[in-house]
This record gives sequence, C-alpha cells and structure tokens, in this order.
Amino acid sequence: MSDAATITQPRWRSGARAPAAKIMQAGLSVVGASLLVWAMMPLAPGDPVNMILAARRIEEPTLEQIAALRAQLGTDLPLWQQYLVWLRGVLTGDFGFSWRTGQPVMAEIAARLPATLRLVGTGLAISVVWSLALALVAARWVGRWPDRLVLAYTRMMAALPSFVLALLVMQFVVVGMGLGRVLSGGAGVTLVIAAMVIGIDRAAGWTQLLRAGLLAQMAQGHADVARARGASEGRILTRQALPGAALPFMTAVGISIGGLIGGSPVIEVIFTWPGLGEHVLMALSVRDVPVIQAFVLLAVLAYVGASLLIDLAALWLDPRLRGQGAQT
Repeated sequence: MSDAATITQPRWRSGARAPAAKIMQAGLSVVGASLLVWAMMPLAPGDPVNMILAARRIEEPTLEQIAALRAQLGTDLPLWQQYLVWLRGVLTGDFGFSWRTGQPVMAEIAARLPATLRLVGTGLAISVVWSLALALVAARWVGRWPDRLVLAYTRMMAALPSFVLALLVMQFVVVGMGLGRVLSGGAGVTLVIAAMVIGIDRAAGWTQLLRAGLLAQMAQGHADVARARGASEGRILTRQALPGAALPFMTAVGISIGGLIGGSPVIEVIFTWPGLGEHVLMALSVRDVPVIQAFVLLAVLAYVGASLLIDLAALWLDPRLRGQGAQT
C-alpha cells in the first residue's frame, strides 16, 4: 500500500465517522431525555391513581375502579418495566390517556399541534429575517447611530419578558388599534401579530450574535484583500462576511426551536390561539402528567432534531469540522 493511501484512509474514515457520531449523540440525548420525561410519573408526589381520580372529580371511587387504574398504569410493575412499557407506547405514538379528560393524549395533541406549528414556524421565519436585517445594518454602520440604535433595541428586547411584550401588543395593537381579534379562533391577522411577538423576542439575541460574527469576519485578512481590490463594504459584508458568520447563527436558530415550542403556550393563551397553549397550561394546573410528558418530549425532539440537522449541515459546509466531530 502506498504512502498516499495510508495517509488518506484515516481522513476518509474520520470524515465518515463524524456524521455517525452526531447521530449517535442525538440518539443518546433522546434516550436520556425520555428517561427524565418518564420519571415525571414515579417521582411526582402523591399516588398517580389518586391524582387521576381527583382530576376526573371522582370523589368516592370503588375498589374495582382503583384496581383497574393501577392495572392500566402498570404501577405494580418494577420501575424498569414501567419505563419499557411506557417507551414502547411512545415509540408507537401512544402516550396513554389524559388524566383530566380521559381521551388519548396523542389525539388531543394532534388536533392542536398544527396550529402551534403554524404559529411557531411563522415566528421563526420573522425572527430570522428580522435579526438578519438588523445585524447587517449594525455591522455595515458599526459605531455609528444605526449600530447604536440596534444595540439599544436588542438589549431592551432581551431584557423584556416575552409575555410582557405579548400583553403590551394585545393592549395597544389588538385592543387599542383594533388590529386582529381578542378571541382569534385562528384568524390570519392574529397569526401575524402573535408570530411577530415570538419573532421580535427571539431576534434580540440572534441579532447580537450575528453582528459579532459579521464584525469578526470583516476584520479578517480576506476582507482586507477584497478592500484592496476595490470591493465595497456592502459587498464584502454580504458576499464574504455573511457566509462565514452564518454557521454560529444557524446553530443558535436550531437550538432555539425547542424553546420556541416550549414557550409558545403562554403566547397562545394571551392571543387565544387554538394551539397547544391552553391545553398544556390546563394540564399543568391539574398535574395531568401524560399530557405534560407528551408536550415536553415533543419540545425535546424538536430541539434534538433541529440541532442534529444543523450539525450535519455544518459538517457538509465545513469539512474541517469532520475530524473534530469524529473525536468528540
């Protein structure tokens, strides 16, 4: 075997192992998260059977009802068997029944999930576009009044809780200006307004991250070479600095998707959006564990899935990361 083959073979194997390592890490993350989500049931204070009966307002249950519930929950099994039974159900899309309504959890979530995904997806798109525009403006006129205005704006938005922003928009935009509806029922105008609240809230941190990346790229040697060749600052910013700063920005967007889904219930309730919001908050108020488990696991899967896609895209865009990914 030649020296060239000896040298290139480990590089090929390292590059091939990197995506597999990322997928393995994502799988282990999901398994670990599933253990934590399942543990909400046995670690919750009180007897699950009593909580179910209280949620369904059955004050004097019979012994047969109690026994049937225990058999349905499998609380008489060892904990490891309870986890395996629960995991088998999750893998087939069965999270059990809601303690509050007695209906299948997945059926209730499936009826509300499309509205939540529509709201979160629209908010994500608004946030990406808004943060991209603000970061480009700030980096283009760094140190001048547009940059200072963007920094002041992002700091203020980062310090303002999203529910406070949502209440202000509801009061002054929906009620005061008459845009949208207080009881939306899924109206299109309300979708845009609620999504803008989500987008503006997330865009603050992303703008600061992307601005810092753009400025770092603008200070690199390749930018100086482009200036020497007569390229304008705007061209350098969009053609050279932006691609180099895009990877950290994409990573931040990817890892925020789970947080967008997890944080949407409060926004949905304020704007009466017909998604998972009211259902999840009601489940929290009555400790409806199966519904909470399903929602948390959904947010975890969204986070892990988006992070995995971003990692794989980064390996494809930057081959230098393949060797690092295989070692982690």
